[in-house]
Amino acid sequence: MQNLIELETIKAVLPQIDLIKIIEDGFEQYSKGKVVVPPVGELVFEDPPGEAHIKYGYIKDDDYYVIKIASGFYNNPVLDLPSSQGLMLVFSQKTGVLDAILLDDGYLTDIRTAAAGAVAAKYLAPDYISAIGIIGAGIQARQQLHYLKSITSCKIVKVWTREMSEQTDYMAHFKNSGYNITFVTEPYDIAAQCNLIVTTTPSKVPLLRADDIRPGTHITAVGSDTSEKIELDPAILHKADIVVSDSLAQSKTRGEIYRAVEAGTIQRNTVIELGNVIASGKKARQNDQQITIADLTGVAVQDIQIAKAVYEQVCS
Repeated sequence: MQNLIELETIKAVLPQIDLIKIIEDGFEQYSKGKVVVPPVGELVFEDPPGEAHIKYGYIKDDDYYVIKIASGFYNNPVLDLPSSQGLMLVFSQKTGVLDAILLDDGYLTDIRTAAAGAVAAKYLAPDYISAIGIIGAGIQARQQLHYLKSITSCKIVKVWTREMSEQTDYMAHFKNSGYNITFVTEPYDIAAQCNLIVTTTPSKVPLLRADDIRPGTHITAVGSDTSEKIELDPAILHKADIVVSDSLAQSKTRGEIYRAVEAGTIQRNTVIELGNVIASGKKARQNDQQITIADLTGVAVQDIQIAKAVYEQVCS
């Protein structure tokens, strides 16, 4: 009989898991060719706007395989519903038996994405971070900042969002957190004031331009996870000294790297895969004047790692 693990239980056990470590390990195994990840399954909806992603795979010689369905419907807050929904299924890799259903409502997707953002900053951000810039103020924008606290002690945060209601919710979420959070009027204000930037929106037009980006800046781009989305002017990737992808295979069809290659501003063979950076055991940048970019489109190995860890923590 499979275990039905609900969101309340999932949230209760997550603090007992070293998420940065398991996500790092997953990326490293992925880049070493030890993970089987088929192409992403995807449904895109127009009215109301939304999307559903199906990601699945397994680590060779492991105990489980995982299938994840996660969706984002952007008008849901108007209905007093969270924009993220979904679940994860954990199967035995030895027998095919369904071991667990994780009814996470898309929460684990948000968490593993935020943990990946922290991993990217760990290996790519400059040693001295003057201010953290967040493009967007939704759920992922909150989680990214939350997980960055394990990477940097910087408490100065600049946020840009179009939605006034998001500003109120963002400030309430971080009340008494110790962060000095201010909102700026334009995305380029983020680039002017911050040397660690995280972009978290579903934008279909670039929000940052190449001329905005100062030397020494690191950008983690997490919003562009389909072929239509884009948050960075492709010229930014040309300007960058180092461009890193969570998945070279997925960057052929989605993300900032896909859009930059299509625009002719970078060559695919100049991109480094994140797992290979992690395997080196050191930062990718040589100095704090380099511009670095991590394009995170979300890889199934992240779902495998976090689903396994939750299941084993609950059922051990």
